[in-house]
Amino acid sequence: MNTRDWPIRAKLAALVVTPVAALVALWIFATTLTVGPASDLLDARALLDDFGRPGERVVAELQNERRLSMVHLAGTGSTPPLSRQWERTDVAVADLRQRLAGESLRGATNDLLDARLDELLGTLDALPAGRGFIERRDVDRAGAFGLYTGMVTSAFQAFGALATLPDADLNRQVGALTDLGRSRELLAQTDALVAGAATAGRYAEGEHTRLVQTIGNQRFLIEGAVAELPSADRTAYRRLTERDEARRLQAMQDDLVAAGRTGRPPVDLADWRASHDAVQQLMRDFELTQSDAMADRSVPVAIGILLRLGGAGLLGLLAVVISALVALRVGRSLVQRLTTVRDAAQEMADRRLPDVLRRLRRGEDVDVAREAPPLEYGRDEIGEVGRAFNEVRRTAVKAAVDEVTLRRGLNEVFLNIARRSQGLVHRQLAVLDRLERRAEDPDELAELFRVDHLAARLRRHAEDLVILAGAAPGRGWRNPVAMVDLVRGATSEVESYDRVDVTVLEPAATVGRAVGDVIHLLAELIENATAFSPPHTRVEVSGRRARDGYAIEVVDRGLGMSAAALAEANRRLATPPDFDPAESARLGLFVVARLAGRHGIRVHLSPSTHGGVSATVLVPADLITTEPPAPAAPDQGRMARVTRLPAQPRPRGNRVTRERPATSAPVVPL
Repeated sequence: MNTRDWPIRAKLAALVVTPVAALVALWIFATTLTVGPASDLLDARALLDDFGRPGERVVAELQNERRLSMVHLAGTGSTPPLSRQWERTDVAVADLRQRLAGESLRGATNDLLDARLDELLGTLDALPAGRGFIERRDVDRAGAFGLYTGMVTSAFQAFGALATLPDADLNRQVGALTDLGRSRELLAQTDALVAGAATAGRYAEGEHTRLVQTIGNQRFLIEGAVAELPSADRTAYRRLTERDEARRLQAMQDDLVAAGRTGRPPVDLADWRASHDAVQQLMRDFELTQSDAMADRSVPVAIGILLRLGGAGLLGLLAVVISALVALRVGRSLVQRLTTVRDAAQEMADRRLPDVLRRLRRGEDVDVAREAPPLEYGRDEIGEVGRAFNEVRRTAVKAAVDEVTLRRGLNEVFLNIARRSQGLVHRQLAVLDRLERRAEDPDELAELFRVDHLAARLRRHAEDLVILAGAAPGRGWRNPVAMVDLVRGATSEVESYDRVDVTVLEPAATVGRAVGDVIHLLAELIENATAFSPPHTRVEVSGRRARDGYAIEVVDRGLGMSAAALAEANRRLATPPDFDPAESARLGLFVVARLAGRHGIRVHLSPSTHGGVSATVLVPADLITTEPPAPAAPDQGRMARVTRLPAQPRPRGNRVTRERPATSAPVVPL
């Protein structure tokens, strides 16, 4: 079956939207959802035998122990039945602990039931200590009542966690039986309160109110639980409540509610006990019978679920196998052809296009047709994509050629303008130099110095254009220049030169071929420091010999930069990127990176101790030489001008400052 020229829709229909993965996932998901509920239903009998019945026995013994404890605390002598009840309770608790520790029960429980069982065992741990307080009468009836009621409540919370069966009817019956058990617990609480009050001859504070509330809660809970039972079970329970024992007990409860809070309870304790025990046993037998019937009903439901699961699993497996065969055949064809398109795209992006750009930047000619030959991908939709990709490749290569040609033309324009500006500035500086030599009036000489200073800054900005165009600025020296003169020359090209302090400069000199670029680089850093620091602060420049050369540090007291901004700036300084006109706001950073990269100079920005930024320039050792000997001191009037490096070095030690120029040139920030 040749699927090469199938329409893409036919191929997608054959694949059935990746049928193998979808059907396998759906099959596993459905199997998991179905096996879990079936397993829960099959575990219902184990939960009833290993926790339901032992737990109900523990609850019954705790209820009896609570009643006897209330009688003991209400009287004054010993209560032998209480000691015997302790033994019966301990036997029931030990049996429950043994069953809960078994693997068969823990394997059938969920996380919620595990947590409730652990909580129940934790409350039972407090039983010995509570008994000691009760035996010594160190606790009142309310405290003993609360101790046992808390344990029984923990047991019913664990019973409530059983109501998580997948069958809604069974789940509702479990909840109803649990509520019936809670109502029976409320009846046992009433019995304990009545026994304690009758023995003591009066109610303790708050006991009558608790008694009334407990009777009301019991009746309300029974009404709600019975309404959730199946019809036959509901009828059986109503017949139970119509027996003589239940009617007598209800009448005595009404008398207890109607009586006052003082005096003995208005019931005969023997009659109350007989009616209560009979009703408790009837309710208990009803709950146990219903629990057994519910566990038996869960097995057929689980078997039915498993049978449906088996049928669905076979059908799902058959669908998966068929889909896998079809998808494998069609998918293999699609993958092979799409892989061809992908490989061609990756080759164009990773190798061909970068290679074309490199060759264009080297000035080589590029043949678009040769670099992007057409490839054949078939006649279907994938073939159309392939033909569209052929056009994209051809357009990309042509765009790269046009872009490099345009950039090359722009560089030529920049370079032409810069060279013309450089020539004019140099001529202007020569004229200013002659005027300064002939000037005698100090005020006139000061004005000439201001113009000279502006011209020096114009020269630096013209050199920026040269650097952007990828050429060398052209300013150079044949002989080494002392560091002090080099730093002063850089300072003289900064607008706010009068804020710059040259502190300590260890004797050294820079070889002539790097002097102009180092001056330009330092001028950019110093101007950035003055531009981004308050006008009243100072910028310090210092220099020292280092193991790898000579380190010059420019420190300002400005606002500083964030850690992310410093990291990005240092990355650009370490690996100078191609000039991007969109990054004109950081033109100075690009110029510094280009100048540093030309001579192997390393520039690093870091936070300064004064709160600003410290720029460290490490000039490599091959550009550093010993400081040339200073000739006889020249005329001091001419020493004041620091616009350009003088023919003879100045004495190091006095920082020359001038009045700030009236006009300001735009600052180019890093």
